[in-house]
Amino acid sequence: MTGEAAPGPPAGPAAHFQQLYYTSCEHGLTGFSGFQFNAVSPNVGVETRNAVEALAGYEPPRSMVESETPELLERCPVNLCYRPYDPQGRTATALSVRYVGRDSARRFGNYFAHALHSENFPAACGGMLGIELWDSPVWTRAASPSTEIPALAATPPRGTLGAGAVRDFVRAHPHAERLPELLAAAFAALTEHGSVVVVDESTDRIAHWFAAVSYLLPPPLARRLSFATYVFRPARSRLHLIGTVPEAQLDFGTDDEAAYTVFDFSRGRFPQVAVPRLVPLLTRIGVGSVRPVWSWAADYVHGREETPDDWHAPVAAAAASGGIALTGADVRAVIGWLAGAGHLGARRATVAADLHRKHRDLDDDQLATLSTAAKAGGDLSTHQEIEGKLHESRIRAHMTGAENATEPVPLTGPAERDRATALWERLLRTEATTARQRVRLLLWAQGARLAPAPDLVAHETLALARTLLGSTTPGPGLRREVTELVGGMPQMREALAEAVREALERRDGQEQLFTQFPADLLGERDLRNRPLLLEYHWRARAEREPARTVEIMFAILGVRGRTSPDAELLGGLWRHSSRTWTHREALRIARGLTGSGHVDEAVGEWFDRAVSQRIDDEPDLTACLELCETLSSPGCFAWLPPAAQERVRIILELDRALRAEREATELARAFRAPGTALWGAPQALRRYRLVPAMLALPADVGRLRGEFPDFGHSLAEQYLTAVRRAATGGGRIDDILLGHVAAVAALPTSTGRLPQAQQELVLEIRGHTGRYWRTADLKRLEAAVRPHLTPLADYYRECAEGRLSGTQKLARKVRLPRRRGNDGTPGEKKGR
Repeated sequence: MTGEAAPGPPAGPAAHFQQLYYTSCEHGLTGFSGFQFNAVSPNVGVETRNAVEALAGYEPPRSMVESETPELLERCPVNLCYRPYDPQGRTATALSVRYVGRDSARRFGNYFAHALHSENFPAACGGMLGIELWDSPVWTRAASPSTEIPALAATPPRGTLGAGAVRDFVRAHPHAERLPELLAAAFAALTEHGSVVVVDESTDRIAHWFAAVSYLLPPPLARRLSFATYVFRPARSRLHLIGTVPEAQLDFGTDDEAAYTVFDFSRGRFPQVAVPRLVPLLTRIGVGSVRPVWSWAADYVHGREETPDDWHAPVAAAAASGGIALTGADVRAVIGWLAGAGHLGARRATVAADLHRKHRDLDDDQLATLSTAAKAGGDLSTHQEIEGKLHESRIRAHMTGAENATEPVPLTGPAERDRATALWERLLRTEATTARQRVRLLLWAQGARLAPAPDLVAHETLALARTLLGSTTPGPGLRREVTELVGGMPQMREALAEAVREALERRDGQEQLFTQFPADLLGERDLRNRPLLLEYHWRARAEREPARTVEIMFAILGVRGRTSPDAELLGGLWRHSSRTWTHREALRIARGLTGSGHVDEAVGEWFDRAVSQRIDDEPDLTACLELCETLSSPGCFAWLPPAAQERVRIILELDRALRAEREATELARAFRAPGTALWGAPQALRRYRLVPAMLALPADVGRLRGEFPDFGHSLAEQYLTAVRRAATGGGRIDDILLGHVAAVAALPTSTGRLPQAQQELVLEIRGHTGRYWRTADLKRLEAAVRPHLTPLADYYRECAEGRLSGTQKLARKVRLPRRRGNDGTPGEKKGR
């Protein structure tokens, strides 16, 4: 509410009303005819007159402007306006404005406003709300012959509105269900911002709506509620509640629409309004019954309540004390409020006990709050009763895995521990129907530091272990909980080991048991006195942790007192279909078995498969060579079958050839040994190391040119690609590289002996060297190829000479041989 000045303090008793008449008349305070104060009480200040004049304006509906008979005038809207000026609603003005038709000059548009103003409005009004002055006999409609009228010392008589009448009106209204939204909008106008506009067929109906809101609002807020039952142009008012009739102009500007919430009861048009949780409680209590609740609420409020959320809990507590049933939302509000309601004193415990007695579906958090409140209010009996209920609820919630389950906390009090242990044993015997519930109960006992009878724990853990071993695949939740239980309860680990022993004695396939849950939770320490179980445990671990298989194999041999694995142990540990060690595994086993004495025949077969397997990268090749070197020692070589011994020998010879040969063609010839193309290691040596080794050795141009067709497709492709890379890389051309380039450039390309792709590589090398190599290197290349391919040597000579006379001149003068390569470089003559 802005734009209206608060009146100054009046003379006279604060509990009296000053009266003011405002209308268009010939005799008034101005001395001129026209709209003015016709009469006022003594000592009414200028500020008060200005405030009343701002509220007193009246514009009739267009259809009623020319009303002048008493019957027509009685039908005109009446504006009962109330305007408080402070948060407590002490200083306030109420006025009734009626249309009176013509003024003394016989012009239509006159109205009469009778205002009552007091600095202590509630006292002067006898506790009535402003809306209860509707249709009160106190209101005058006629001008005074004198400009001074007395102050009103007596309490003004109540009007026609009352709680019963308003209740009946709302019940009978076709849009009665809109009262909660209207009340919520009024709350928002009071505590946030904006105005609420109510449109209905008559101002009497509007006054009833305003009264319903006023009765349902907390009294401090109701005294702050400003309203006007009729304004023709609501957009010009900033009061909290604004009434108007269907004929009025609801012409809100774009900037004003958000500030006005319109409830049009005449047309059935209503806004979307967020309803606070307090509103359903108030409307459920109802207009006719709410006043006693406000009286009771005085014992529960602390005086600083402002918003609906502030009022919800104390009003709900007051309503409950009077026997009014609360909803779940009301109960939650009261419980949430109790934690900080220290101002209640002993009444705090009364509220807690009442909620506990009437509402048996509260969760543990709510019960905990009530327990604390009961204790703070001095009601130890209720506190202990709730604590007992909480204890049982928490154990049962933990057992069943309820959403509100909490983790157990250590119990320290002897009496509390005894009660909890007895309850735990009862639940274990009578309510724990599934393995998971028994697991959770055992976890709860562990977390609460209970000490149940040892024989009971031993019996329950063994029964649980047997059940778990015989169950189907458990879900992730049970797996997690059993893992936690086995990890924290030694009795459970002992029971599980015993249950596993029983299972192994009853059925075949024992080696798979430790791959199943929960036997896989047992560790070496749990089985150290059970050698057979320990071996099965290790075998299962090897399947889960393949990287530890070699280590586990030697551990099993230690338990068995053996020096060498046999075929059964090897097949049991390496269960994959290839039944092969990796090179690193084989190397570790070879080193571990060295000097151990007799080695089973099956070990040699496994070494043979390891040596012969496919190699996919350079590190694996290195490991294979290291393995072969280890196996070639006298102590290990005897383990191998003859075929494996031959493979190891050839692999090592090829590896030594890579380091020992002195000429590239001779090295390539060494890799053409029969059968080596089918083994993994020779293939990998050829793939990863042969070509780099060849390029590091001198090349006999004639010999390489002659034996190149015997390289095989793969080696030939690798070699040509490597030579092209080196020849076109722009680096220094030493004698070794020159020899390889010369040998490749001199390869025959016209006889059809080379595949097309290889011919293109050769021609690319010829063309690049001719165009881009330095003159000195070209001359060296010319000399290297001339004994083998004269036309190519001539081409290189001409390229070198052309460098001396300019490339353009070279293009005109050079005569190329009869055949050219794909890139313009010369081919060789037939017969060369």
